[in-house]
This record gives sequence, structure tokens and C-alpha cells, in this order.
Amino acid sequence: MKVGVLALQGDVPEHLRALGSTVAGGNLKPVRTSADLAALDALFLPGGESTTIARLMREGGLWHPLALRLEQGFPVLATCAGLILLARELAPGPSGRDPPTFGVLDVRVRRNDYGAQRESFEAPVRIEGMRGAPFPGVFIRAPRILEIGNAAEPFAWRGDEVVGVRQGSLWGTTFHPELSDDLRLHRLFLATLRRAR
Repeated sequence: MKVGVLALQGDVPEHLRALGSTVAGGNLKPVRTSADLAALDALFLPGGESTTIARLMREGGLWHPLALRLEQGFPVLATCAGLILLARELAPGPSGRDPPTFGVLDVRVRRNDYGAQRESFEAPVRIEGMRGAPFPGVFIRAPRILEIGNAAEPFAWRGDEVVGVRQGSLWGTTFHPELSDDLRLHRLFLATLRRAR
């Protein structure tokens, strides 16, 4: 299975490092062009700055090829900014400069809803299907899931609050699993895809 990490901005090295022990070297690729994207079986959309990532995707000719693949059921794990880009709808944020979204994940989210950088925090996250201790969730200028539509379902919680949703082969989290030393979420996503294949 060939796996890529969108490598335009954000937590790209961290995702590549997390995947490096799970995906054979030749099957793991940083994605910067539509040709890179075309060769993949799954993609990781990293945390970062969602407006910047969207702009770079459009400038680099990646937006429309990815939109087409998403319509065809392309598997994606999106973290923080990546979740924002997949969301069906964004609630207006304080800046009023929200990015465009692909609109494929049936959730309504608000950017930076936990506060500014200084309000970032870590908290235990319970993930459905994951054994052992709670997952160490890293929340940095995180979005908040305000509403989950009928097509999506929760799979991760911080206390009673939903912090991860999935819809078929699309998974999105408000936290950054790539910034922890815990590889279980990356492995769970890939294992689910392998079973589906």
C-alpha cells in the first residue's frame, strides 16, 4: 500500500516519522504534486495552517485532483488543519478569513476554538478500537467539532467531547497524533485500510 503525506506546510516531518516504522520506505512519499498524489492508496493531511495549506494546494494544482479522488472514496486521515479542510461546513471564526473546504466530511467545525497558541494543551483521548492506555492528545490552536451529520460517526473522545470522526475511509481528528510519540492511531488507520482491501 502506497501512503503519502501532504508536504506543503505543517507537521510533515512528524507524520513521516510516525509512518516510517509502519510503512516500508519505498511506499511512503511526501506529496507536493498531482503526480505524487496519483500514485497513492491513502493520504495523511497534516496539522498546520489551514488557510496556507489550501492556498498552496490551489497554487500548486493539487486542489482539484484531490477533490476528485475524495469524491471517489480516497482514504485520508486528517489532523487538525486537515480536518478543517475536509469539513462540510466551517462556523465563522474570529478572523473572518476561513479557508475553502472540500466539504466531504459531514461535520461542522470552528477553527481555533480552544483559543490561541498559549491555550494549547495535552489531554487523554479515548479512541474506539484502541487497546491500552488513553491516547495522548495534543491540542494546538485546535478546531472544535460543533456538529456531526448523519453520514459521519465519532470515534475519539476527550471526556464527553468528540475529538475524532470518521466517514467511511475519511478520518479526522481535532488533535495532533503526529506530535505524540504514540504510533497507535496511524497504525489503526492503516490496519483498517488493509482489512478493507
